This record gives sequence, structure tokens and C-alpha cells, in this order.
Amino acid sequence: MRIVNRFLLVLCLGMLMRCPALAQPYGVSGGNNLMPASGGMGGTSVARPQDFLSAINFNPSALTQYEGTQFTLAGTWAEPTFNLDQNAAIPSLGVTPFNAKSSAPGILAPNIGVFQQMEVNGHDMHVGLALISASGLGTNFLHMPQSGSASSYLLVLEVAPSVGFQLTDDLAVGAGVFLGTAFLEGPYVARSAMTNDYALRANVGLDYDMSDETNLGFFWKTRQNFTFHNQEVLVPGTAGNDIHLGLPEQFGIGIANTSLVDGRLLLAADVLYFMWDTADFWKNQYRNQWILQLGMQYELNDHIKIRAGYDFAENPIDDNVGTTGTPDQNAAAKYTQAQFGVINENRFTFGVGAADVLPGLDFDFFAGGMPRVSHNFGPDTLVNLESYWIGAGLTWRFSDMYYIERR
Repeated sequence: MRIVNRFLLVLCLGMLMRCPALAQPYGVSGGNNLMPASGGMGGTSVARPQDFLSAINFNPSALTQYEGTQFTLAGTWAEPTFNLDQNAAIPSLGVTPFNAKSSAPGILAPNIGVFQQMEVNGHDMHVGLALISASGLGTNFLHMPQSGSASSYLLVLEVAPSVGFQLTDDLAVGAGVFLGTAFLEGPYVARSAMTNDYALRANVGLDYDMSDETNLGFFWKTRQNFTFHNQEVLVPGTAGNDIHLGLPEQFGIGIANTSLVDGRLLLAADVLYFMWDTADFWKNQYRNQWILQLGMQYELNDHIKIRAGYDFAENPIDDNVGTTGTPDQNAAAKYTQAQFGVINENRFTFGVGAADVLPGLDFDFFAGGMPRVSHNFGPDTLVNLESYWIGAGLTWRFSDMYYIERR
């Protein structure tokens, strides 16, 4: 166990040092856009996920759609471009006008999990365990002396055991627990240190078969708040201040249908709601956020599937931040808020799935992008952000009983 803990720590630290704005987060919270199959379908996965990792992360009751034993190893490479244009000095932060691109490099984000169907006291259980890249964000302007040593890094990894039960022929329930480990540095490295913390969150879900072709899914995920002790040092030589920061309470509902093209066309839609007012720190940066995810999968034959998706996510930036203080205080608040400006509303994805590329081995590929957009943080701070990502996953199936139900 000690060796495993050290391995996870090294993995976290290694990712943290390379973590820019995570490919496609909603605010700073990730969805299922980086999962091997859902990633090609705009993250749609609440009602009928096409990989069990997505069920663990959103709706654990959907684990009942799988049988046998599986292991998935998936990863995504993301390359965001974050530009900041600061047009006025901020004396309290030591900032003078500059225009620059964040020097934070690309990121490799892993998602790994195992699924097992078992019987306990005569009851059928569908159990999953995953390591999930739940949140990540980072900007780095240390190469610009005018930036006031602005550099921000956040990483949250979750270990998530989950279980699903089939209560009736039509209704399934599920629950999961997320143990998150989080690392935070910044937003001004001259005044902060990298610190970490651990926190729990719970997840429950329902899945209901409305007919042989249509089913409905729902999940609720609790908030997850971390405390980073002595993270911010305002005056050198004094004790640091604690920073409270978290991930929001989340709700999601989804529908999926396979009534068209002889059951070979899967159409899915999810509506998500992220309650940023429940998340420490972000409740002072973001507004609550609605998200619409649309996805499709077309089976060319028994082995090849083509996927596509589109997401619309409300821009969560709260423009009321930095409007009630002195001019310097307002400018400092806007400049700090800009470091976490995930402002993109539109996301486009594409994917391909191949079953049995080798006996018992499936391969999934996906890619996506957030086109470039701009946002003004007050009169003097402008952010431009775009991001593109590419990912793949391998799933090993260790039982001939395995299947994804084609209802």
C-alpha cells in the first residue's frame, strides 16, 4: 500500500507540473469528454454510457448495462492556448501592462478503471473502480516580469469505487464515493506554495428503461471542498493563510434512444447543472452553469462505430466580481479571475470505436476542440482561449459474458 501511495503521489506531481487548462472543463470541473467512448460523443453518458468509466463518473446505476470483467486504460493529450492582454497597471499586485501567451505546456490526462460483475448473497452487483482526472487548470506567465509572478495550477484526481443494482426489469440504482486528492499552487507564486489536501464526495444515480429503445438516466453528485493549509503568504516571514477551494454540487439528466436505423444509431442528450455557489473559492468567481450535451453513435458493422458530439456550456464567469471596491481592488480581482477564465461555450467532438481489434480487446479514439473566444474582465484585462485535444482508450474484456445491452 505504501508503494501504491508513493506511485500515485509521483503521478500527481508529475501531472501537476505539466497541467494547463484541462482540455474541455466546465469552469474547472471536468465531465466525461475525456472518456474513451463518451469523449467522441460530446460527453453524453448519463442514460446509456458507451464505456463503464463514464458510468462511474456520472451515473453509477448505468454499470448494470455491463457484464463480465473489463479493464480500461485511457489517456488524452490536450493543447490549450491561453492569451492574456493586460492594459493597465495594478500596483497592489506589482502588475504593469503586458500581452502574452501562457507558457504552460500541454497535458496528458489519464482515466483508468476496472469493472466486475459479481453475485453477493444472491444479488447481482455491478462494481467499478476508477482513477479519474476530475479537474485541472493552469496558467503560467512567469516569463513576463510585468505579470506580478502570475502562475496558477490546480489538479484534482479522484479514486472512485461505485456499484450498481438492477432493482426491477426496468429500474436500476447506483452509488459511488469519490476520494479526491488535490494540489494547488498560485495564483501568484511569490506569495504562495504548492499544497495539497484530500476530500470526499458522493454520487448517486438512477437509470430507467422507458421502452426497449429508450432509457432515461439521472445523477446527483455532492460538492467537494478542499482546504489548502498555509497556502497563501501575503507578508514574507509570517504564517500563511488557508485557502478553501472545491468542486461544485452537480445534477444531470439524460435520455438515449436506438429506435432508428434498425437499432444501429444511438442518439443521446444530457442536461447538466453545476452549482458553483456550493464550491469554495469558485462561488466568488463563477455563476451557476447549465450545460447541454448532444451525441450520436452509428454502428457501421459489428466492429466499427462512428461517433460525434456537440456541447453548449454557459460561460460561468461572474462579471459582478471586482465591481464594488476601490479601482485598484477591482482591477486586482478581475486580473485574478482572468487566470481561471474558462470562457468557451461551444465544444465539438468526433470519435471512432473498434471492437475486437484483438480477441477481447476494444480500441476507442476521440478528438475535440473548443474554438477560440474572447472575454473582457473589466476594462483593462482581456483573455483569449482555445483548446484542442486527442485521446484513446484500450478496453480488455476477460469474459465471453460481456456485452453492452442494445435495448
